[in-house]
Amino acid sequence: MSEQLKERLSYDRTIDCVQCGYCLPACPTYETMEKETHSPRGRINLIKMVAEGKAAVEELKEPIEKCLGCMACTVVCPTNVQYGELLESAKTVMEEETGKPRPQRWMESFLYKEFFPSSKWMDFLGNAAWLYQKTGIQKAAGHFGLLKRISEPLGQMESVLPAMPPPKLRKQRANRYVRMRPAKAKVGFFRGCIMDSVFFESNENTLELLLRSGAEIVIPEQQTCCGALHGHSGKKEEATELAKRNIEAFEEENFDYIVNNAGGCGARLIEYATLFEEGTTWHKRALQFTHRVKDISEVLVEMDGLIFNKSLDVAVTYQPSCHLRNVQKVTNEPIDLLKRIPGLTLKELDRPEFCCGSAGVYNIVNYEEAMDILDVKMKDVCQTGPDRIITSNPGCLLQMKLGVEREGKSGVMDSVHIVDLLMEADPLPK
Repeated sequence: MSEQLKERLSYDRTIDCVQCGYCLPACPTYETMEKETHSPRGRINLIKMVAEGKAAVEELKEPIEKCLGCMACTVVCPTNVQYGELLESAKTVMEEETGKPRPQRWMESFLYKEFFPSSKWMDFLGNAAWLYQKTGIQKAAGHFGLLKRISEPLGQMESVLPAMPPPKLRKQRANRYVRMRPAKAKVGFFRGCIMDSVFFESNENTLELLLRSGAEIVIPEQQTCCGALHGHSGKKEEATELAKRNIEAFEEENFDYIVNNAGGCGARLIEYATLFEEGTTWHKRALQFTHRVKDISEVLVEMDGLIFNKSLDVAVTYQPSCHLRNVQKVTNEPIDLLKRIPGLTLKELDRPEFCCGSAGVYNIVNYEEAMDILDVKMKDVCQTGPDRIITSNPGCLLQMKLGVEREGKSGVMDSVHIVDLLMEADPLPK
């Protein structure tokens, strides 16, 4: 097999895996699918075999596509195997080597190059969803089960979408905010694509929390999609171009923090430097960018500018985003913030590290496998018995809402983004 393929598959990284098996208990797909090929060490071994010419690229397809990319294996790995790099290298090779029908190539080109990176398309998506809800079409479609007949996964996700704000609210948002002079910190806000279109209210609450904490906020107009969906789909070239655009957008001003409120987006942002060769100008610029990237929970704890004025008599459990926990390494700050809310009872999950099965678009393209994983998660949630499940990522939020419905707990239990819960507790500046 050519040395070029070995390099493309990050072959040297596969040797770091000593096949010890520490990753097995941490891997959700190994637990639910009960196959060695669906474990981290099994996938690494398969990548190694393909690089050595002992297996065909096509044999990577199912094991790699069924991986959640939750990175739970990296937390427990005793030899620090760079599993994320191996996973994306395999996906890139699969993308380049596997032929696709022309309609599929056209649709993917539109979605990845035009739709997700465009703020205009994202606004259109949010406004169209508002119209869909406001006119009663959603209610009628739900009554007749129209979307579920077309696609069960899309129908399920559509049923748990949050209420959309009217288009005028999107138009009213400014690009710069400040209430306190001098400001405690200057923040560049990364609004995200799906986060801003579908969870606009959570983004607005994030801005309000930062303002009440004493921050000056700038929302760079030229920012775009973080590129996570592109990277996870093997589209490395497109992911790299999006990284360059975001680095340039946030270089326009000197920020203390670049803040995001979506675990998946934040994980991609802090990995930008890995997209460029070490020593290059872009690598240096990416490092300067990533050093300032912070999750909203980190910034709120560091600024320490809020007192929560309203008591919330609810029991909650925190479902950590895999990418926030395993890639960004943010674990304590969300818990710290929840504990500051008066009246709130925090019930910890028995296995908080276990993925919910969302994983970007995994729960759409691998619906049955995602539901098996979600059922394991919901068993833990139901045993814990909270009123609300607190999340820190939009995909997790929808997935947990779906889990509540699957368990017949609607009206008894709900899923809420942490920033929305914090705003409900009426935070006031110290």
